[in-house]
This record gives sequence, C-alpha cells and structure tokens, in this order.
Amino acid sequence: MHVAIIMDGNGRWATQKRLPRTYGHRVGVSRVEECIREAPDAGIKTLTFYAFSTENWKRPQPEIEALFALLRFHVNKKAWDLRNANVKVSFIGSRKRLSSGLLRSMEFLENLTAGCSGLNLNVAIDYGGRDEIIKMARDAAEQVILNQINITDITEVFFDKISQLSNCGAPDLIIRTGGGQRISNFLIWHLAYAELAFVDTLWPDFSPKCLLDEVKKFRIKDRKYGGLEVSKVSQVK
Repeated sequence: MHVAIIMDGNGRWATQKRLPRTYGHRVGVSRVEECIREAPDAGIKTLTFYAFSTENWKRPQPEIEALFALLRFHVNKKAWDLRNANVKVSFIGSRKRLSSGLLRSMEFLENLTAGCSGLNLNVAIDYGGRDEIIKMARDAAEQVILNQINITDITEVFFDKISQLSNCGAPDLIIRTGGGQRISNFLIWHLAYAELAFVDTLWPDFSPKCLLDEVKKFRIKDRKYGGLEVSKVSQVK
C-alpha cells in the first residue's frame, strides 16, 4: 500500500498558539517521524510526504530558509536511524534551486539507504505535479528526436516508467490535513485512481492513530477503477 500525505496546517497551528510559524514546522517534523515508525505495522509499503512545493517559494524568505535548515538538520540527524530501520529514502522534485549543502545531505541519505528493503520513503521537495508532467513530456520528445523511441511508444505505461515514482508506483491513498479540500499540484499524474481523504486535523496534531484510522477507512472501500462488479454488470445487461 502506498500512502501520500499533504502536510497542511503547521503555520496555522503555531499561530493559534501564539507561537512562531517555524515552531509549527518543528512539531510537524515529529509527526513525520511518528508516521514513518508506524507505517510498516499499518501495512504501508511506501510513504510519500509533500514537504515543499514549487509554489512554496512564494513564502517569506525567512520562513523558507528556516524550513530548509530544519530539513537539512533532520536529514543529517536521522540518516543512520533510517538506515538501521531498513527505510529506503528517495527525494522527488527539482534540485536546481536547492543549496549545495542540502543537496549533499539528500544524496548522502539516498546513497546510505539505497540497499534498504523495508519502507519506501519519498520526500517531495520543490515538487509540482505540473512540473513533473512537463519534464516527462520533454523527456519523451527528446527520446523521439534521438530516435530512441517511436512516437507510438509514448503511452501511460511509458510515462509511469519515466515518472518520479517509477520506483514505487502511484499512491493508493492521498491524505490532506488542515481542512483544505484540494490537491495543491501534488502528484497530478499519479492520482487518477487514488482515494482522497481530507481531514480537518492540522498536521502537528495528526497522530499515528489518525494515520491508522484513515488506512482502516481505505481498506473497506470498494475500488473498481472505473469498472463494475460482475453482479452489477449482469444487472445492466
């Protein structure tokens, strides 16, 4: 099972408590760590977090710098813990605008955990769903121009293979915290048949129990992928 999470509400949670927004982000990291620990027991094979979107660059520069400093600190701090827990870490999104220090930390963690076979952990940084689709289209066009593929080879399966989730496949369940009911440019190519769960809980209050509750709700859903049950097909006829 693949669960992807849009972690919304850190800033609002802190503001409600009359604390700096950055404090909300620090508490939010603790929730990420708890969900990572809980995921295998919940039957989750892949967990994808939306950490920083292509649109988040519009935020105040001090907040952006604090977010990236927090991210790099925890990537460095938790690297060996993740390796020892058999968690394979991958970062998706663009790396062009990230600092060299953050990139070194990300690459170290990816290399360190490359051989792990437990939980697949994807962290989306400077990621946008539209941006990914454009990059896949350019990749496909370049391969056609270089005569590496024929234009008829460009199919959904082809796009899946060159997408940033080619290592783990599309999410089964996407959870958004914070009360919003939108996708915010997250995994647009991949969410075609994902179940969507919008919860009012702000991310710093989203406990492992909340994650388990959403997984339980997902497991009782009847997913038809656009089709019908055999019994219902006969009724239509």
